[in-house]
Amino acid sequence: MNEQKTVVVGMSGGVDSAVSALILKQQGYRVIGLFMNNWEEKSDDGVCTATEDYEDVKRVCNTIGIPYYSVNFSKNYLDRVFSVFLSEYKRGRTPNPDVLCNREIKFGPFLDYALSLGADYIATGHYCKVKEKDGKFYLKKAKDKSKDQSYFLNQLSQYQLSKVIFPLSDIEKTEVRKIAEQNNLVNARKKDSTGICFIGERNFRKFLKEYIPAQSGDIVDTDGNVVGKHEGVLYYTLGQRKGLNIGGKSGGNGKRWFVLDKDVEKNLLIVSQGEDDKLYSSSLIATDFNFIPQEPKQKSFDCFAKFRYRQPDQKVKVNIEENFVKIAFYERQRAVTPGQYVVLYDEEENCLGGGVIDKVFFD
Repeated sequence: MNEQKTVVVGMSGGVDSAVSALILKQQGYRVIGLFMNNWEEKSDDGVCTATEDYEDVKRVCNTIGIPYYSVNFSKNYLDRVFSVFLSEYKRGRTPNPDVLCNREIKFGPFLDYALSLGADYIATGHYCKVKEKDGKFYLKKAKDKSKDQSYFLNQLSQYQLSKVIFPLSDIEKTEVRKIAEQNNLVNARKKDSTGICFIGERNFRKFLKEYIPAQSGDIVDTDGNVVGKHEGVLYYTLGQRKGLNIGGKSGGNGKRWFVLDKDVEKNLLIVSQGEDDKLYSSSLIATDFNFIPQEPKQKSFDCFAKFRYRQPDQKVKVNIEENFVKIAFYERQRAVTPGQYVVLYDEEENCLGGGVIDKVFFD
């Protein structure tokens, strides 16, 4: 019976975590809601969004009939996630703080805090699954493939996976909202949060300028010709088309410009025109690789990979070296970006883990 088991649910104020808490309560667990405040800052309109979210958490927990608490992890977040985020951007890379937040906060200090409250498990509103087999814990894709979030959990350890429950693993998003409405949860129709957690809906470039001062410079084509001015190479991503302000340049081929590369040392933003082959790579090297449930005995094998969230699985060949993982693509891939994560999957929808994309090769 589940009566003896206590689960602390990470409550965000959104509908997914709310329904997760409700489902666990209905299953007979002793449920505690815990709201994490990871970022202390007001939005552009002067409103502290964390305060609003916590009000929703309180209303939901009162409706469900569970106790709730709030805990401040902003210093942990600053030290473990945001500092890495800024460091990667200064190198000209594009990091994924959501992956780090899961490993370093939600399944780090949050898990420790939950256990200190007497919890047996934590739970979140992530769309993914955990399965145990022969003492090993496997991370799998959720039933709702359009919402699957296993990509963001690729860095979790066996211990972390052993302590988490994902109540939404076999539920479609539409059903989640229906459950919330049927149980009179105040956030049943609340809009899903988008973007990076500590930026929210604000302009990303404006936010980044507050921490990394802009250093304008030249935008050049592949022949070195200056075609415009940029606001700072750190603010652009590979493949980016919008915001370049060079669309009307004379002498071009009439096609849209896109970011091809960034030269941080020379402060140059390198662009090209059209959908040519220059942005398509053939392989990559990943570092800081975390295998789930463990490193395979085979050092070379075929599987599938995602190079960004929501991307369809791509067939790849993996070669495990001593200090890195080399991944070759069966089909060339567009705009594979250093700093992002490459995440591996097998045919049975198991997440095999992931690592940081360190180098990309175009030969």
